[in-house]
Amino acid sequence: MNKIKTILMGTPEFAENIFRKFYDALKDKFDIIAIITAQDKPVGRKQVLTPSPVKKWAAEANLSVLQPDKIRNPEWIEKIKTLNPELIILTAYGQIIPQEILDIPKYKALNIHPSLLPCYRGASPIQSVILNGETETGVCLMIMDAEMDHGPILGISKFQILNPKITYKELAKELADFGAELLVKILPDWIEGKIKAQHQDHEKATFCKLIKKENGKIDWKKSAEEIERQIRAFAEWPESYTDFNGKILKILEADFENLSTTLGTSKKIGEAFLTDKKELAVQTGNRILILKQLQPEGKKPMSTRDFLNGHPEIIGSILR
Repeated sequence: MNKIKTILMGTPEFAENIFRKFYDALKDKFDIIAIITAQDKPVGRKQVLTPSPVKKWAAEANLSVLQPDKIRNPEWIEKIKTLNPELIILTAYGQIIPQEILDIPKYKALNIHPSLLPCYRGASPIQSVILNGETETGVCLMIMDAEMDHGPILGISKFQILNPKITYKELAKELADFGAELLVKILPDWIEGKIKAQHQDHEKATFCKLIKKENGKIDWKKSAEEIERQIRAFAEWPESYTDFNGKILKILEADFENLSTTLGTSKKIGEAFLTDKKELAVQTGNRILILKQLQPEGKKPMSTRDFLNGHPEIIGSILR
């Protein structure tokens, strides 16, 4: 049997984890003719141009890399038509794929989506699951069509969230592992015509939005539980932050007080204070948030104890 000419499309570490495991398991059956990923981006204070995790892996594996600025541009559509892939596998690429490209491969363009479709269609399913306090999620292998995360499903793998404090990075790693296992298990049967795709129940569809930098700004009127979930959901990007003394103060780790709503205290919403246990806390719209790890603007992450040593004036201030 000839190898299936395949293009992989993805950008972040989530995609890199899946592609690496897929390639290690099935490279004798699938010929990776190109990797398509995002363009290098400036990172850090010095704005050093940095390749995506998928590009770094592709270089290790000595695979050809393409980095379209806009994949919808005619020259890129023609380039992919010239490559004539029999299969496209996509996960977390970052651009909408035009129908002209989706129509090329004999075995379709497949997407590995980290949610239990039709729930959480869109760009931020992993973050949204954490934000909403879900206890179950998963990954789907689906056929791509013209609409977002809308196509028929080839396979589903469910994942129970047993860790109530799971972070984005931890959940993404778990789901990437599940996604790779699902792909390796399902794909050979799909190629051999042993699997029939199942249409989604579109009436049950829910959607999640593209996360922007400003979404990381903490709204202290929300409950402590909501803010704590936000901190975990946005731990990689855009992170969660507040304003202290006119500068950004990132909150990297926190917990919420379960014992009472503390609404009857004299503290104002957003006010920082010390608890009876000498923990740094902030009054929210419901309960108090205990701060564990902080990062002042231009500084390295630090414990709240170290932060208090240098910034005792935070006590009694209003974070905004």
